[in-house]
Amino acid sequence: RMLFFMSCRVSLSVIRLALPRNPTLVAKPVSPTLQSNVSTLFSMPERRPFVRLPTDVYPVNYGLRLKPDLIDLTFEGKLEAAVEVTQGTNQIVMNCADIDIITASFVPEGGEEINATGFNYQNEDEKVTLCFPSILQKGSGSLKIDFVGELNDKMKGFYRSKYTTPSGENRYAAVTQFEATDARRAFPCWDEPAIKATFDITLIIPKDRIALSNMNVVDRKPYPEDHSLVEVKFATTPIMSTYLVAFVIGEYDFVESQSSDGVTVRVYTPVGKAEQGKFALEVATKTLPFYKDYFSVPYPLPKIDLIAIADFAAGAMENWGLVTYRETALLIDPKNSCASSRQWVALVVGHELAHQWFGNLVTMEWWTHLWLNEGFASWIEYLCVDHCFPEYDIWTQFVSADYTRALDLDALDNSHPIEVDVGHPSEVDEIFDAISYSKGASVIRMLHNYIGDEDFRKGMNAYLLKFQHKNASTEDLWECLEQASGKPIAAVMNSWTKQMGFPIIVVDQEQHGSDRVLKISQKKFCASGPRNDENCPNWMVPISICTSEDPSCTKMKVLLDQPETTVNITNIAPDHWLKINPGTVGFYRIQYSTTMLESLLPGIRDLTLLPVDRLGLQNDLFSLARAGMISTVEVLKVMEAFVNEPNYTVWSDLSCNLGVLSSLLSHTDFHEDIQEFIRDLFTPIGMKLGWDSKTGEGHLDALLRGLVLGKLGKAGHKATLEEARRRFKEHVEGKQTLPADLRSPVYLTVLKHGDSTTLDTMLKLHKQADMQEEKNRIERVLGAIPAPDLIQRVLNFALSEEVRPQDTVSVIGGVAGSSKQGRKAAWKFVKDNWEELHNRYQGGFLISRLIKLTADGFAIDKMAAEVKSFFESHHAPAAERTVQQCCENILLNAAWLKRDAEDIHQYLLQRKAPPV
Repeated sequence: RMLFFMSCRVSLSVIRLALPRNPTLVAKPVSPTLQSNVSTLFSMPERRPFVRLPTDVYPVNYGLRLKPDLIDLTFEGKLEAAVEVTQGTNQIVMNCADIDIITASFVPEGGEEINATGFNYQNEDEKVTLCFPSILQKGSGSLKIDFVGELNDKMKGFYRSKYTTPSGENRYAAVTQFEATDARRAFPCWDEPAIKATFDITLIIPKDRIALSNMNVVDRKPYPEDHSLVEVKFATTPIMSTYLVAFVIGEYDFVESQSSDGVTVRVYTPVGKAEQGKFALEVATKTLPFYKDYFSVPYPLPKIDLIAIADFAAGAMENWGLVTYRETALLIDPKNSCASSRQWVALVVGHELAHQWFGNLVTMEWWTHLWLNEGFASWIEYLCVDHCFPEYDIWTQFVSADYTRALDLDALDNSHPIEVDVGHPSEVDEIFDAISYSKGASVIRMLHNYIGDEDFRKGMNAYLLKFQHKNASTEDLWECLEQASGKPIAAVMNSWTKQMGFPIIVVDQEQHGSDRVLKISQKKFCASGPRNDENCPNWMVPISICTSEDPSCTKMKVLLDQPETTVNITNIAPDHWLKINPGTVGFYRIQYSTTMLESLLPGIRDLTLLPVDRLGLQNDLFSLARAGMISTVEVLKVMEAFVNEPNYTVWSDLSCNLGVLSSLLSHTDFHEDIQEFIRDLFTPIGMKLGWDSKTGEGHLDALLRGLVLGKLGKAGHKATLEEARRRFKEHVEGKQTLPADLRSPVYLTVLKHGDSTTLDTMLKLHKQADMQEEKNRIERVLGAIPAPDLIQRVLNFALSEEVRPQDTVSVIGGVAGSSKQGRKAAWKFVKDNWEELHNRYQGGFLISRLIKLTADGFAIDKMAAEVKSFFESHHAPAAERTVQQCCENILLNAAWLKRDAEDIHQYLLQRKAPPV
């Protein structure tokens, strides 16, 4: 599953924590009370009791017939499952939620039908026990169940998705989303990933609708009882887990192609928008052969469909052979889609198609190993996009989008290990987070680098062949990679997956003749500053070192498997610099000695450091400042060195960090001074880029121009604001349509400095927009409007019919992230409308996202207590850890502000002072 992460970490309110103490860059020490506040404010709630299904009866094949009613929004179902009884029992326990069983019976092979005498529902555990009057004997048999259910509006299970026909009529499609534990809302089943079976699916649908499922259609015939319906039968699936089953009934157009290895690929779009499926089709047809070649295992099904669903909670879902997507993660309009949307679609398609092998063909044994699925797919999606679109420089973007995001979250006391024991369904939902995805992807990237591509592929192939159509655990993958590479993979990786957090690597150097001696040590990095714990954890850290002679080439590799070590590097001149972690691949922060850091800083100005390393250096320093290990002023000085920076991703990361700082300083009376700093830093690159694209520019130039103009506009740069208003006026009047890449920055700028007329115009554009991408673009920036009464209008709009249920979160988040007033108003709005919001998202990951976006940015101690107290009386089981992380972030923000605000203020004033 691809979660819906917005492109910039700041929009996710992932407020940056964390970083190291440098001998001379001394900061005020972190107060020990902060550390004790953080640890005493929360205690993890008791785990809910949970037991996996008994193994005395298991399914071999599900024969499933479903008849959805698209008017009454209900469905009828008939299940006929071939099962094995492994030991005599008078009951069958299955998963079942929000379904009413009408009748159930069991027919032993060659025996008489036995009717169930009772259905005992355990709603809390989402189980049903079918009770029989006599013992079901060991052997094969058939379990028959008739049941009914509702096509719900919760975007999980078998649910309804609202769409508008080209003639303007509202209708419903019936669609599915089963991961993690929602197949049980569509039919009674053994809904655990390790209980695999084959599926024979038949759907009875209105004859003017399309029906799709995992496999190809083998028969479509009139339904004898009602001639307005047809019966659509699909081929038998391979053996597979329930969470990957899918079916869709609705009205769609499609575009079709064949991959070079003969797989039929279709992209299904809303009616009349087939053209918008072509980009995803091109990516999918390139991607399938790439994965076949990379894994040396062919795609195992005859076809794959990619379909855009109107109401969809995640970004996409990898159902085998029928991948479902948000419209914005699949549809691209050549005229109206921006560069970042094309990139997002390419990444999401790459992510979901990787799962067809890694997840679907070989499946994790239990949700504890979810990270394997998601971390792996979140890593290889970049490999795939790099193959299809080398001009995206996507691996540099990985560092800003995934790697640094994971470091920020994992520096918190309320993080969790990559592998986490889960039981109850509400706990499963909670681990679909940046640790499973982004830290998972980051440690796999580090592992791939440590092993080397050839041995990594060899090990992956062995793993897929050994476990195909079966289930596997993390240890199984380590074993295959260990055999392929001869390296201690399990020993190295266990330190990264089984304990939370990561190390900060502290480095100092001495020159001895022509040799350089490095002293390297590790300790756990904490967002609240250094700890003096006796039992500090250690990691097995692959460390690479490069020198200024060739910054792109690793001169030496060591595996740091103890608290400290000394490394001798020969033949290195005294005036040459050394850099740890070239390529920013190792999952750790670095704290250089003052002399080492000072020798590296010129590499930012003269660009001799690689873009990814310029980014990494700045990001580490920013994180160290937030942890109170250096002064924030030192980081501002380093940021000023980026004035010649040409790289989009480096600017993007700088922009995110400055956004965090700007948000922090909105709690002071010198917020305008940091805006001036931002304007000064971004003006030269803004002038250089200008407003209009030039011949020969590519994808990254378009992304950079949008980023820089948006940053300048938001910070109130006069010329940018005037030009944005002029272009907006022409766009609205139909004189000169804004290119897609300029719309977000222009909309943001005019709203940030706009009034009620601006908001009215924007809401009108939203209503007229035919593309979901354009609607989302507008929804995400509406919160920038400054007046309190207009902020309230935007919040009310978020819950209106105009906004799709999954997009409400980004409208409210946009308000919270835009200003101090917005933050207060959004938090109050969430509290006032909690019941409706919680009911709407019912424990899915969107509820966690909403809490994070609205609560994370406060910087006053008492707000942490308020947030904690609110969620003690308004339970959100799937977001318990998120609430704790938000409270911790609030305390960290407050400590940061107390510690550094005055120094920052003095520095910003002194910058403006005329030289004496």
